[in-house]
Amino acid sequence: MESTHLLPMSELCRELYGLSGATREAFLNYGKALLVIAGADGEVSEPEFAWLVDHQRRMGAPEDVIELYREFDFRTADLDDLLPAIRTDVETWQAAPHLVYHAIRMCGADGVYAPEERAQVLRAARLMGVPDDIVLSLHALVDLERAVHDLRTALFHVSTLADQEPGPAT
Repeated sequence: MESTHLLPMSELCRELYGLSGATREAFLNYGKALLVIAGADGEVSEPEFAWLVDHQRRMGAPEDVIELYREFDFRTADLDDLLPAIRTDVETWQAAPHLVYHAIRMCGADGVYAPEERAQVLRAARLMGVPDDIVLSLHALVDLERAVHDLRTALFHVSTLADQEPGPAT
């Protein structure tokens, strides 16, 4: 039986997405769905996995849920099984465009957005009813955010260890 108990989400999540609570299953399945998409090229790289962990912590995911991501076999999972349990405290909120956006970000975290990952993002988007033009717009948004980050880094002479993307644009 699925728990409908809502766990609190982070202040950042409230600010960016207007959400203040999600079920444990929502946190768990959101991360698992991202792993399935990012693993479409046969692996989830360390930078991709690190992006997921950082993102989920920023959203308020419990540490025990994050630990379950380490054990999850993304190669045998099916997105169809994961998506229905992604529920939050806002009935009008739709996980689909957010999941597509975060999948694009996660897949590019290692500097390589493999054709298999791009195809899986599109497959997941279509499965969730996200129109192709919105997927194209989400790709453009991610590109724009990267360009803004690079511009900010250059203007302010920011020196980063691995030129990681900024945290607030989750």
